[in-house]
Amino acid sequence: MLNDYPWLQPVWDNLKVGLESDRVPGALLLQSEQGLGIEKLIEFFSQALLCQNYASEACGFCHSCQLNQSHNHPDLHWIKPEKEGKAITVDQVRACNRLAQESSQLNGYRLFVIEPADSMNESASNALLKTLEEPGAKCLFLLVTHNQERLLPTIRSRCQHWVVAPPSTEQAMQWMREQGAQQVPAYALKLNMGSPIKTLDALNNGDLDAYLAFERTFIKAMSSPASDISECASLMAKHSEQSLDWAWYLLTDAQKAQFGVSEAQMLPGAIKFQPNNYNGLYSSAKALMDLKAQVQAFPGLNLELLSMNWLIESREALCS
Repeated sequence: MLNDYPWLQPVWDNLKVGLESDRVPGALLLQSEQGLGIEKLIEFFSQALLCQNYASEACGFCHSCQLNQSHNHPDLHWIKPEKEGKAITVDQVRACNRLAQESSQLNGYRLFVIEPADSMNESASNALLKTLEEPGAKCLFLLVTHNQERLLPTIRSRCQHWVVAPPSTEQAMQWMREQGAQQVPAYALKLNMGSPIKTLDALNNGDLDAYLAFERTFIKAMSSPASDISECASLMAKHSEQSLDWAWYLLTDAQKAQFGVSEAQMLPGAIKFQPNNYNGLYSSAKALMDLKAQVQAFPGLNLELLSMNWLIESREALCS
């Protein structure tokens, strides 16, 4: 049920208005942070759009709904990278464009879900642009993205844009309590970019304990010019997907703490750095941003070695 993720409801209510009035655009752009369950919203929308009873919500019983539920609907097409981390190619988009010119198999809408839309390379984006300029009758392109800035402005301008906003802290905490998680520190939500789904997974998987171990090790490594940083570098390599974000949140909270700022979501280690060293925290955080950009641009780099170099620079900045 969509009620499982109440923060999706505002966007769904607006999409329903278009379905009820039969004013569905040729292209929708759905923007969301990761970990907000947007796939449930796509599922609800696609079932409602393709339902043969033309309701604002899927009936669940018609032939189209049955095909949709079995993931075998001939008018629902997904365009994704052929391998994780790769681009959506121009050949994939051209094949999609050819299908968009054909007739519907069930005499209803044809829906093309492009996810993540920001993974289209430049040639693929230009190929899609031509189709968006002259969409076929009852043909809808649904572009799903976590990073709309990477889409061509001309693509964005031809789409009706909807944004799934993260839930408030209170709503997220309430949702997690309803799932059985009664003792959730507010900073756990920050570490997971405001996603209650990812936060709950982190609690169940032990990632919160892993963060606290990293925090203790990082602060210890930054405590003196002669401190050992090898353990911290190993932890960063072990938790490669999270550690750079963990360090970023810790350093930014520590900068706030230098000015006496206190927030409910502040990480516990933020107050444990040397006082009166805002400049060191700032320069360390800035170098971390450069490291993150480098890793994103060149995924094959040795993160443990790069982390070691960054830790050495940070130790110098934070112990000076």
